[in-house]
Amino acid sequence: MKNVLSCIQPTGDIHLGNYFGAVQNYAKLQKDYNCTYGVVDYHSMTMPYTPVKLRENTWNMIFQLMACGVNKENLFIQSLVPEHTQLAWILGCVCSYGELSRMTQFKDKSDQLATSDKDSFVSAGLFFYPVLQAADILIYHADLVPVGKDQEQHLELSRNIAQRFNHQFGKEYFVHPEALYTETPKILSLADPTKKMSKSLGEKHHINIFGDENTIRKQVKSAVTDTGEQTAGEMSPGVKNLFEILKACEKFDVVQSLQEDFRNGSLKYSNLKESVADALVELVTPIRERYMDIQKNKKENKESIKESSIAIRARAAKTLAEVRELTGLTNLK
Repeated sequence: MKNVLSCIQPTGDIHLGNYFGAVQNYAKLQKDYNCTYGVVDYHSMTMPYTPVKLRENTWNMIFQLMACGVNKENLFIQSLVPEHTQLAWILGCVCSYGELSRMTQFKDKSDQLATSDKDSFVSAGLFFYPVLQAADILIYHADLVPVGKDQEQHLELSRNIAQRFNHQFGKEYFVHPEALYTETPKILSLADPTKKMSKSLGEKHHINIFGDENTIRKQVKSAVTDTGEQTAGEMSPGVKNLFEILKACEKFDVVQSLQEDFRNGSLKYSNLKESVADALVELVTPIRERYMDIQKNKKENKESIKESSIAIRARAAKTLAEVRELTGLTNLK
């Protein structure tokens, strides 16, 4: 089976967009691939953060991924595998400054920092983190990386680095990772369906899949539907988004019935919203229950993840030892 690698930053609870866009597939891909999934706490350090919150968010993300069906033996915490940062330095020496300076996410996040708190600054880590991301991928010889359109540029950089490393050191050592595109719905903000669902936009704009039932129903009930700008018979972005959520929840019979109502001009948005809320509650209830069980056994689950990180680290250490040999560095053995 081919190797799949994907990582996620611990930036708070998993919301509906995260779940349908990535996390749901994490669990599904485990059936057909050798999967390795990392919670990348080093990457979170590139933006302003507090130490207590970083550690709390890291474990919370681990537990939430487990609740969503990710096998704990496939999970690791990035900072527990220091070989990532060691390989990043070596790969940084075969990556050009020009390549990093063209990374659009660096520009976007730099602009974000410039308009935020006056004490914020653009760190060197934010500039260099695509190389660490390449190390995350290459250290496990990942054949495939599930990515969205916003990560294509970083994956291309990983391929460029792998190719340059292989050429410079005269061996086809690193595979060239390819994007793994899966059918994932694009879930938009309920408050502004012209924008992608995101935590950074505020609470009104995303649905926390670990939130309580009343909150989820209230958020769906207040979802924007018609804006008055579309022509008659045309589905507005808000209504399309609600149908996309229903489809993602695999309520295809309900979708067909309500779309027929829309075509007949008899669709009541209250019925659509109620159907969406029911589907979401049905989806998240077992996930939330698993999460609560995991939290009850927090100590044991933390030890399990530390053990899986140690096992995964052994693979990373093997790669690093081979890279050190190829690049002329001294090995202990």
